[in-house]
Amino acid sequence: MTLSQIDQDIENARRQPAVRNILIPPCPALLVRLQDAVAAPEPDLGAIEQIASADVAMAAALIRQANSPMHGLAQPVQTVGLAMTVLGLQPSVELLTGFLVRHALPARTALLDHFWESSQRRAIACEHIGRQLYSLDPGLGHSFGLFCHVGLPIMMMAVKGYAGTMTEALARQDRTFTQTENANHRTDHAVVGAIVARTWRLTDEVAQAIWLHHDFSCLNAERFPETVRHLVAMGLLAEYLVNQHEHLAPSREWSRHGEACLAHLHVSEDELNHWIDELHPAFEAVHF
Repeated sequence: MTLSQIDQDIENARRQPAVRNILIPPCPALLVRLQDAVAAPEPDLGAIEQIASADVAMAAALIRQANSPMHGLAQPVQTVGLAMTVLGLQPSVELLTGFLVRHALPARTALLDHFWESSQRRAIACEHIGRQLYSLDPGLGHSFGLFCHVGLPIMMMAVKGYAGTMTEALARQDRTFTQTENANHRTDHAVVGAIVARTWRLTDEVAQAIWLHHDFSCLNAERFPETVRHLVAMGLLAEYLVNQHEHLAPSREWSRHGEACLAHLHVSEDELNHWIDELHPAFEAVHF
């Protein structure tokens, strides 16, 4: 499969009966405005501040993050503008993106509340790993980490019986999570997530990596761009880091493919374990 074939497969998947019945929410209007403001040659800081102030809860989340112990302010900030100054432009945009994505998919269960916290931590971890790989845009890592499992809440909202499928898929040892999804619903969260990424105007690399993020055979397949393969490997490392922070056992995928992902990124186990400590303050600051 070549990269253009992945793009074609994403488009073909939209037309499959199992996927046509799944409602993909439109990209939130505020997220479109945020993407446009950031994409300008000179990011429009005033527009970004207006977007952050457009929703009281979103503004409060930004201010709360700036006032977290992680930043050690002597005096707490009270305004969105000052919060953005403390956090910096890119972290502010990332926090706003995470808020808008979560609230565009409003299904609420204890499982999904934990999902969003873990997604935010995965995004932070992917961005951190991206900074260690000097050839990779850290922002790309953050987008991939945040969105790579976005198909899960979409399917939870739209597919009858999917909550039971998640429970079954987590418990089964004889097949992968996506194999259980496909057996029960004729599609899976990687397919749905890639369609969301396309619909919500994420980059080609992020959409393609979401499509492949459970297919670790891609790591050594040079027909795929290096950036896409890096993102797939980063995703599994990030999941390991988040699980360590949340006192969860390493996943089955980590047991099977962790060494390959470490080797692909030229990361040692010592370096990985050092990142657990480095990321602890940022992980602790995540709450919804």
